[in-house]
Amino acid sequence: MTKSVLGIVPARLASTRLPNKPLYPILGRPLIEWVWRRVPQLASLDHAVVATDSEQVADVCRKLGAPVEMTASEHPSGTDRVAEVAAREEYRGFAVIVNIQGDEPLLEERQLSAAVGLVRDEGWEIGTCATPLIEDDARKDPSVVKVVRAVSGRALYFSRAQIPYRRDGKPTREELERAPFLRHIGIYAYTRDALAAWVALSPTPLEELEKLEQLRPLEAGLRIGVAVVGTADPGVDTPADVARLEEKLIEMGHAQTVPDPYVASR
Repeated sequence: MTKSVLGIVPARLASTRLPNKPLYPILGRPLIEWVWRRVPQLASLDHAVVATDSEQVADVCRKLGAPVEMTASEHPSGTDRVAEVAAREEYRGFAVIVNIQGDEPLLEERQLSAAVGLVRDEGWEIGTCATPLIEDDARKDPSVVKVVRAVSGRALYFSRAQIPYRRDGKPTREELERAPFLRHIGIYAYTRDALAAWVALSPTPLEELEKLEQLRPLEAGLRIGVAVVGTADPGVDTPADVARLEEKLIEMGHAQTVPDPYVASR
């Protein structure tokens, strides 16, 4: 029987806004640990691994029992790191590859299954998710990525700007609770061919302008489906995001722990 879905968690230490991001302490535990602890809850995955070029990250993950694949250090993006692992002989039986980003510690099965379903069941080359963007501050925040999609669900554009922009005044609360005002969730499912095509492309002007790598396949004509999944917790990009995440985890019943020696100091 052909294996179906492979989840890959790319993790690198280089980060401009959050130093040593995978090891950044969240209630005393490294961020990558919180991400990996979600993996057993993701029933859509047949197998999952961590992909990293850092022995320090690899050591933390192995302590957690996570399979680790060491990768080249020169990859410009997590997608390139995912593609390197997916191309290895032992993983070629997986038809759908999922990029489980290492800064999405509260990813839920319903979000993953929505992205996977777009590719596996509906024939999209790439599947991702979005959620209604209700908060006014988030709409203005360039660290919050917005997406506009067609009626078919196809992604039209991703941006750090306020898109779509309502010319005649601010959108109402009722308007914000449904499309077209959407925040992108950092989860990607790909067919094997689409992933290979993505990383074979050169960076594009729009990608370099917005610093959003998903604009590269979009500009090249790859079809990206966007599922709207209702509420979703944001990822971790800034110290402010860390504070919000810790508050959420405490609400969920998690407590502060003694920091692991591998965890980077703040």
